[in-house]
Parts: sequence; C-alpha cells; structure tokens
Amino acid sequence: QVQLVESGGGLVQAEGSLRLSCVVSGIIFSFHTMGWYRQAPGKRRELVAGITSGGSTNYADSVKGRFTISRDNAKNTVYLQMNSLEPEDTAVYYCNARSNQYAYWGRGTQVTVSS
Repeated sequence: QVQLVESGGGLVQAEGSLRLSCVVSGIIFSFHTMGWYRQAPGKRRELVAGITSGGSTNYADSVKGRFTISRDNAKNTVYLQMNSLEPEDTAVYYCNARSNQYAYWGRGTQVTVSS
C-alpha cells in the first residue's frame, strides 16, 4: 500500500517560515519524481516545486527564491522549506510522487499565513 504522509503545516505570521515533510512508503522512493502542490480555496491545485530522482528542481515563479525543495532518499522523505511566507501562500499543501506510469498523492497539510 502506497502512503504519502505530510506534516509540518500550521499557522504562521507573514515573513515567517515553515518546513513541510512528506514521508513515503510502499514505492521505491528514489525512482520517483517528487512534488509539492497547493490548493487555495476556490482555486485550482498548482505545482509549487518539484524534484527529480536525479535531484533537479523546478519552482513556480511565485515561490522562487523563497521556497526550497529537497529529498532524502535514505529516509524516503521530501521536504519543502518555506521562507518569507506571504498570506497568498495560504493553502492546503499536497505531496505527490510520480513515475512514468503512476502518480500518488498525500492527504495534504494546511498552511495558513496571517498578515
């Protein structure tokens, strides 16, 4: 059974920081591209950051320079370090694991940034 379990969300003031974690089980973690997505109320789910099995990263323009995605293959974990948070970053953040054939999702963790 594949499981992606996010943690680290919460309430933070603007300009604050949070670190999200996603622990993955049931798949060969190192073979998968990992991503963090977010969905704000009334909006579509969007890609925030991704990291390939080889460690290449990409970011949404809105978070470049503020967020950093990383992975620890020994711990089957992907992280999202979020700095200089803005109220516009408020959303449910989802972890995603993707191979050529399948995609898996976590249940999400709420991030709320107060002004």
